[in-house]
Amino acid sequence: MIILDIAHVSKSFGTDAVLKDVSLRVRNKDRVGLVGVNGSGKSTLLKIINQELQADEGSIISQRGIKIGYMTQVFQPTAGRSVRDEAQTALAHLNDIEKKLRSLEKQMSDTVNHDHLDTIMHDYARLTEQFERGGGYEANSQVQGVLYGLGFTQEQFEQEASTLSGGELTKLGLAKLLLQKPDLLLLDEPTNHLDMDTMAWLEGFLNEYEGAVIAVSHDRYFLDAICTSITELLFGISEHYHGNYSSYLHQRDERFKIRNKAYVLQQKEIMRQRAIIARFRSFNREKSIRAAESREKALQRMELLEKPDEERQVQFRFETKRLIGDIALEANSLSKCFGDRCLFSDLSFYISGGDRVALIGANGIGKTTLLRCVIGKEALDTGEVRFGNKAQLGYYDQRQLDLNLQNDVLNEVWDAFPTFNQTQIRNALGLFLFRGDDVFMPIHLLSGGERARVSLVKLMLKQDNFLILDEPTNHLDADSREALEHALDGYEGTILAVSHDRYFINQFANKVFVLKDDGISVYHGNYDDYQAELKRQLSCDESSNIDKTRTELAKERRANRLLEEERLRLQVNIKQAEEAVHLAEETYNQAVQAQADPAIYTDHKKASRQGALCQQLKQEVEQLFTQWTEAEEALADFMAENGIDT
Repeated sequence: MIILDIAHVSKSFGTDAVLKDVSLRVRNKDRVGLVGVNGSGKSTLLKIINQELQADEGSIISQRGIKIGYMTQVFQPTAGRSVRDEAQTALAHLNDIEKKLRSLEKQMSDTVNHDHLDTIMHDYARLTEQFERGGGYEANSQVQGVLYGLGFTQEQFEQEASTLSGGELTKLGLAKLLLQKPDLLLLDEPTNHLDMDTMAWLEGFLNEYEGAVIAVSHDRYFLDAICTSITELLFGISEHYHGNYSSYLHQRDERFKIRNKAYVLQQKEIMRQRAIIARFRSFNREKSIRAAESREKALQRMELLEKPDEERQVQFRFETKRLIGDIALEANSLSKCFGDRCLFSDLSFYISGGDRVALIGANGIGKTTLLRCVIGKEALDTGEVRFGNKAQLGYYDQRQLDLNLQNDVLNEVWDAFPTFNQTQIRNALGLFLFRGDDVFMPIHLLSGGERARVSLVKLMLKQDNFLILDEPTNHLDADSREALEHALDGYEGTILAVSHDRYFINQFANKVFVLKDDGISVYHGNYDDYQAELKRQLSCDESSNIDKTRTELAKERRANRLLEEERLRLQVNIKQAEEAVHLAEETYNQAVQAQADPAIYTDHKKASRQGALCQQLKQEVEQLFTQWTEAEEALADFMAENGIDT
């Protein structure tokens, strides 16, 4: 079923036409990856779909009643709410139903009229079914599961949401969006701020998601894992491809080859026909001139093919003047603390010459700090780092702190390599798409991706034999990331790189170092090899304690339903016991009043029988009152044992 149909949408900002002719059709359960170079209009298209921006031309038709959820990178929580409470507001509709159920339960216990009680019971059954269908019984488990899955700890559940960092707030906003379960999820760079375990959890969640997803992402591993199709925005025009990101790359290359071949063949045919026309006209005969005119008309009727456009590609390579020996780096007993918090302690490892090491670990574990300690930019508390005798270090800082913001692009590189002439500097910058007047752009006006490319130019020109890279793919679009991978593929030196980009790690690494609280674990191979080894070690224990299986969820639903049924039964018992006491008391009071009747108290036998009856009725009242009290105690015990609020 088609839930969203976008046809020939265009959008301009002033004279800048961001979107020219974009069409996209989304069906239920589609997972669409939206790709393109930085500035190609991906986020703009998401905002148009979410009605935050108005398209200049074209149409957007969505299924009636569809609920769209849009993830932003900026999330503002309500002051005073804890992380758990903020997440639970996503299930406000279930909370409302639960309040109505509690109200109906109170009405049931207070109602004597059986007809009215039947009406209440009918409403109660209807709302209970609605509550169950919406996942109300496992709502708390859902909230906990999503928060755990996105990397929140148990301690953070009760932390005030407004005290979270910017990245954690973005994750909390994503958690609320996932819990709301909209029909169409619009995700803008959803893997930002996530560590690898959290990314894997999100991929699993989205692959099981019942709605549709449109995701803007530079994370190619993520796009490979979740996408059923890819839509590329190229020069403002949409191109559609079936399958995931890797499939898209193959199809894109094939399409370009086919289109380029058709264009070249048509150009050759046009040239051939023009040559024939010129030859016919040179004969200067009526018949040949008519033939030439006929061919000219045929050329005019020909539908000309456009030359296939290619995005400008970053193209460069890393070279080294000399190689390192057998040992590139030895680290012994390294420790680094900030106050009472120790990032790592007694850490030892070594890297051989020619190794290509990916350093990974949870967010905040100390990966960047370790790199900075290794190269001497931060002081170690204890330990020693020794490099090979021939090691020449080249460091890439993800924050680009080495850039002079007052420089323009040309002089930023030229200052680092003053012996080069301007042509050499311009040629190097050209490989990174800085051409013409681009080289005079001030550094402080550059985007994050452009600053990253300037830093890579400087790193390339140094020709060091040991590259130490801190998140080198951050800020780079997919094509630039691939160019970096190709450049490193031919590099003969040693590499130590911190990265959360699993696709990148697969391309360059032959070892994976996993930094944990208790040290470094070493795995041979790339990221997929590391994952395969983890699965082998874990064997059959692949299920998480947080992520419940469908069977477990079904059991939980049944258990919660039984709890509700038992609570209702106990409440009915209380109501029945209370009514029985009232009826018995009325009967007893009538019997006591009858004792005052002269016709009875003047007759010894009647008075004796009436006294015995009053005594019997009194005992019955006491017994029923005891049953009433026991019923109320049974409900109280049940609520306490099962952690249910009264």
